[in-house]
Amino acid sequence: MSMRKISLVMLLAVLLFSACYNHGQQTPDAWDLTKQQIDSISFSTTHHYTQNYNFVVNTARLPLADALPNMAFDTMYVVSGERVVVAEIEIVPADTIDSVWVKVARDQITQGWIRESELLAGVSPDDPISQFIDLFTNNHLLLFMGLCVLAAGLYAMRRLMRRNAFLVHFHDIDSPYPTLLCVLIAFSATLYASIQMFGAESWRHYYFHPSLNPFALPWYLGIFIASVWAIIIVGVAALDDVMRRLPTVDALLYLIGLTAVCAVDYVVFSLSTLSYIGYVLLVAYVVFSWRQYRRVAHFRYRCGQCGQPLLRKGACPHCGAINQ
Repeated sequence: MSMRKISLVMLLAVLLFSACYNHGQQTPDAWDLTKQQIDSISFSTTHHYTQNYNFVVNTARLPLADALPNMAFDTMYVVSGERVVVAEIEIVPADTIDSVWVKVARDQITQGWIRESELLAGVSPDDPISQFIDLFTNNHLLLFMGLCVLAAGLYAMRRLMRRNAFLVHFHDIDSPYPTLLCVLIAFSATLYASIQMFGAESWRHYYFHPSLNPFALPWYLGIFIASVWAIIIVGVAALDDVMRRLPTVDALLYLIGLTAVCAVDYVVFSLSTLSYIGYVLLVAYVVFSWRQYRRVAHFRYRCGQCGQPLLRKGACPHCGAINQ
């Protein structure tokens, strides 16, 4: 290397290591906040909402006091379906029931104070996703039990009129979508229960700030939302495939039975996961579902008389018709 090149390298090194540090303009730091702003951020971190957050009243009547509890006050009410906004938040250490008091306003005239515990019990976030979560959580067991009873009754009637009614896993059709739908429901229920056990605060934050974009969430919530999207897509595919493969009455009965099986999957796996048994059950259920599907997935023929799937040509084991 020539002396000229050596000199250039040394000059660059000197300039590099002797560069001045620019401290920038001496302006107030971005996080040099007021105490009220810091308190608001801290409250939002632990309670997941703060001032200007919107709620929808979902109870018959929600009482509001026009003053904090250490003062004389009158009571006014907001009713179901009305929207309120958080106007102020105060901590009242003397209140042994709930030290957090929230002032909410329906409009300029109707506004008042209420304990946080009473507020959250009577409202839901003003977001359709949060409201669906509330609706589903409060009514899913009753809905699922009704579906199971309905499906059992219809299948019993069907067997009296005609034998061998179709049912996913047990007398299935040659379609992968119903089986895949059931497995997705079981997986989603297991994941949902796991989030409730190990990431309850993350789910609570999601409840107050929901999103349908799985890439904008923590990875475990993203997987759960992606599985919900997969359930919707596979459910539509299963509906279309069933309607094409079965006569209308059999298709409707099959779909009711499929819904009931999915409901049972959700209840069983969401409850059993709370005691860690659900993880073992999920693996066993996936293996069982695959084996049951394999029993019909290789059928390439159907009986020309009764429409039942056949392993090979010849006499139909269901109705005795000869298929050539």
